[in-house]
Parts: sequence; C-alpha cells; structure tokens
Amino acid sequence: MKAIGYLAATKTLNEQSFEIIELPTPMAHDHDLLVEVKAISVNPVDAKIRANVSPDEGHKVIGWDAVGIVRAVGDKVSLFNIGDRVYYAGDLTRSGSNAEFQLVDERIVGRAPTTLNDAQTAALPLTSITAWELLFDRLQIPRSSDAKPASLLVIGAAGGVGSILVQLAKKLTNLTVVGTAARAQSVTWLQELGVDQVLDHSQSLDTQRAQLKLTEFDYVISLTHTDQHLDEIIQVLKPQGKLALIDDPASFDILKLKRKSISLHWEFMYTRSMYQTDDMIAQHQLLTELAELIDAGTIKTTLGQHLGKISVENLIKAHQILESHQSRGKLVLEGF
Repeated sequence: MKAIGYLAATKTLNEQSFEIIELPTPMAHDHDLLVEVKAISVNPVDAKIRANVSPDEGHKVIGWDAVGIVRAVGDKVSLFNIGDRVYYAGDLTRSGSNAEFQLVDERIVGRAPTTLNDAQTAALPLTSITAWELLFDRLQIPRSSDAKPASLLVIGAAGGVGSILVQLAKKLTNLTVVGTAARAQSVTWLQELGVDQVLDHSQSLDTQRAQLKLTEFDYVISLTHTDQHLDEIIQVLKPQGKLALIDDPASFDILKLKRKSISLHWEFMYTRSMYQTDDMIAQHQLLTELAELIDAGTIKTTLGQHLGKISVENLIKAHQILESHQSRGKLVLEGF
C-alpha cells in the first residue's frame, strides 16, 4: 500500500519532512478493523509528533483522523461489518491514517454520519472526542437543558476543538458559552456557531467580562497558550470553579489555583486507547451519538479548508498552516 511517512523528526518543516513510501497492507486481528482510508484531517498533534518523534526503525506514519470503508475485520470484531463506512481518530501508539489502509480498534470507531461527505466527516473525530470528553467526562457538565444555568469560557474557541466544543455546549447543555478569538473572521465564525459572546484574548479578559456585565465563569476550557492566560483565567473563574486544558504549557504554577479552590482537569483523548481502559468503548459510543446529532442537523461539520489530495505537498501545506496558528476549523485532505 501507499503511505506518507518520514525517517527522522524535523523541527523545522521542509520539503524532506515527508515522503511517499510503500508498505505491506496490514492484517486485521482481534478487535481490529482494516480500513481503506478515504479522507483525513490534520491536527496540531501531527505537527508536534513530526517535529519531536523519530521512528525507532524505518518510517513513521502519522495522522489521527480518518473516514473510510471497512475492508477486513479481526476475529473478535462485533460492532462492524465489511463494507461499513466509519470514522475515527485512531491510537497514538499505532501507525497513522496517512496511508491507503489502516488498522484501528473497533472500540474507538463510529459509523460515519450519512449526511456528510468524506471530507466533511474527516474533520470531526479527534476534535469531537476531545471536546466531548472535556465537557462530559472531565468537567462532568450536566447534559440537560433543564440543568442549573452555568457559564463557560472557551479560550481559543475558533480552532478545531473549539469549533465543535461550542456547538456541543450550546446544543446539549444549559451553559452560557463565551469564546475567545483575536481575528475578525474568527469572531464571525464563532458567532455562526452560536456562542453567546466573544472576547478578544489579546486583551484583558477580566476587563472585557466586566464591560459586558458577565459574571465570573463556572468553567474555563483553555485550548491554547494556557500559560500566557493563566493569571487572567484565575481572575475570571468563580471561587470553586473548574479549569480544563489540552495544551502543553511551558510552565504552570498550580499554587495559583489554591486561593479560589479551583480544580484542574487535563484532557488527552488518547488515554483510553493508549491504556486500553475498561471504558475504551466510550469513544465508539460518543462517535455513534455524534453521527446521530449530525444527521439530525443538530451539529455541523467544522471543516475549515479542503487542501486537495493526500500527498506530500499538501501534507506539508497543512503543517505550515497549523504551525502559523492561523487556522480556523479543520484542515482536510481527501483521496490518494
């Protein structure tokens, strides 16, 4: 099969960061599905790993978002059949989706939405799993429009995770949702997604909150530059509020959370697959429910840019966009 991989990590992106390679088509065993990949999306994790992780031997194939068709199943598979159209974010410890075929455990896979094409679907899995787990597993926000009203601030809300998270929060909870963005087009994007207010994260968040007569927030989800915003986050959170984050702060003084008794929640969507947790199948279940919400018109795709075919040139372009921190929504490639 054809795949796109690399021999060594490249901190500085260049024309040699990826190359076309030929690999044996893998065989499905146990809970594995062999999926023929139709479309992928590219995420910040791809750029981080390309920059920092060299393969132990041979080429490393990355990519953790895909939609495709099941072509073979392992002997323990019970959730899917050959021919099913599926979507998933995969497993950080296994070979990625930048290939014509990929093995993935059925317990982290969902049937793809029927109302979206492959490119629109590929934009969804990783960010949707991250957003869902942030809201409902880490922060344990009630999934009910009748729940006690509460408020959520999402820092960096116009990116891939934020774009799906604000939709889930508005549609499935009783939260007032405030997002942050610094560019005019990102503000418009968030307004289209239904946020109640938008703050500019290049300015004082607490000053803007006061100007808009917003109370302190019950929850803050920080999706980027958490270390830069930490003092402001503490200011805008209520006493006994909850902070969740997904990024990798260069430094983080947890003692600053003590006076307000703020609780801290990390989200890493690969934990379930990496450690084969007892509740690993929760990702299958949430992707299944998400597809139903999409097909009902409740949630829409977060596709930002379709960059063309799955090729070395277009993968490099996607990584350039990600590293510029100027992307809105998701970056998708389709077909070999």
